[in-house]
Amino acid sequence: MTVIEDGPRVAARAASTRERAAELEAVRAQALAGPGERATAAQHAKGKLTARERIGLLLDAGSFCEVEQLRRHRATGFGLEEKKPYTDGVITGWGTVEGRTVFVYAHDFRIFGGALGEAHATKIHKIMDMAIAAGAPLVSLNDGAGARIQEGVSALAGYGGIFQRNTRASGVIPQISVMLGPCAGGAAYSPALTDFVFMVRDTSQMFITGPDVVKAVTGEEITQNGLGGADVHAETSGVCHFAYDDEESCLAEVRYLLSLLPQNNRAFPPCVPCTDPQTRRSGALLDVVPADGNRPYDMAEVIEEIVDDGEYLEVHERWARNVICALARMGGQVVGVVANQPRVLAGVLDIAASEKAARFVQMCDAFNIPILTLLDVPGFLPGVDQEHGGIIRHGAKLLYAYCNATVPRISLILRKAYGGAYIVMDSQSIGADLTYAWPTNEIAVMGAEGAANVIFRRQIAASDDPDATRERMVKEYRAELMHPYYAAERGLVDDVIDPAETREVLIRSLAMLRTKQADVPARKHGNPPQ
Repeated sequence: MTVIEDGPRVAARAASTRERAAELEAVRAQALAGPGERATAAQHAKGKLTARERIGLLLDAGSFCEVEQLRRHRATGFGLEEKKPYTDGVITGWGTVEGRTVFVYAHDFRIFGGALGEAHATKIHKIMDMAIAAGAPLVSLNDGAGARIQEGVSALAGYGGIFQRNTRASGVIPQISVMLGPCAGGAAYSPALTDFVFMVRDTSQMFITGPDVVKAVTGEEITQNGLGGADVHAETSGVCHFAYDDEESCLAEVRYLLSLLPQNNRAFPPCVPCTDPQTRRSGALLDVVPADGNRPYDMAEVIEEIVDDGEYLEVHERWARNVICALARMGGQVVGVVANQPRVLAGVLDIAASEKAARFVQMCDAFNIPILTLLDVPGFLPGVDQEHGGIIRHGAKLLYAYCNATVPRISLILRKAYGGAYIVMDSQSIGADLTYAWPTNEIAVMGAEGAANVIFRRQIAASDDPDATRERMVKEYRAELMHPYYAAERGLVDDVIDPAETREVLIRSLAMLRTKQADVPARKHGNPPQ
């Protein structure tokens, strides 16, 4: 039976709905405002933005959609039952960066110092699950004081859930951690599990135990920045991939990095129209790289000359500077560049450089980014410290990463390519799809001087003029086994090219390899050297 309501009843209910809508608006305004102007002013006084201001800089204007804005904790004790702010100290949701979906969570330091409690963690778990399910990047804006002590083990369990999801998302969606405040203990471990870590000088720190604990245990006195500041992690530990002077430039670079990455491991990085002629000759390269293998030069100039418009984003720019790892575009297509840097330690591979390059190669392979390797490597760095530090094990990480990679791989030998370091740097024998060389290349087991001293040591020792004999033998060895076409004659180099034609040759090769399909063995996962 249909009941026809009279006009006053309809009006009363409508008025009640309007009141509830007004109430909702007031609650939302309270959640958006946060803990108040004093807390916001204190945040700004430290040179830091609020969580919502940060999200505004990261995402396209007006694109943010918040999830669980009205969430509150349910904990009791230690005064928590009297303080139940909306959001519980973390803002979660999604938006777009240059029109592509990105998920984000941001600690609100104004609420419980950004410390993680049970409700706080559950919100993060949910947004991480959503990012994995949607196949879109996840960016965390970290400014938290670690686990919420008042909630005890429940807070620690929350971190465990984050770590588990970080690991499950690894190699599936890009994960970027932006450190915007002091992050200790569990708050530092999650970023270490992600693909990229950004930090801001003076305002962000990462450490497992803070300066007070260090002093109590070891007696060492050190500041927060000295222990785990941006420069420490960018130059010494290698934990930080990018370091900037302010939050605005930091978040702008996060947007730029996202523009170079695919949405997930099933997609390709976005290709953009290329205004830099693909057939542009690079005559400057004939002067940048000296033919004399003992003379240094800046490999960055080579990269600038061959990539689109000379633009690239260097990863770990200040750590292990004897190898360059960078993302760039060639012909509008994103490519990962791994290159020896002759200006630093003559471009040798050492422990740090091997780790840096290995992680970068793995990232490129996970996210369908072709790899271009530029070789000018005299070998591995000799020394007791290197051997005892595990150069064999760490060098094997780079070897494993290249051998395991199924994305298009092109290597270019500019000058020296000696010994095991030549093999490790994506030689044809470990699976490079195409290998090119300049006419200045020297591919050999070792340099001509060292080889002559080994092979002809008896003749040199028995000679009346050892120096002249050594010089003659060096020339003989170089002419026989190290001339520019030796490797090409044996099929170890696909072509010797004019340096001025490098850009055109590489772009054509990348275009051909774009549809490469690689069969991989059925296995749960490999067991790489650690």
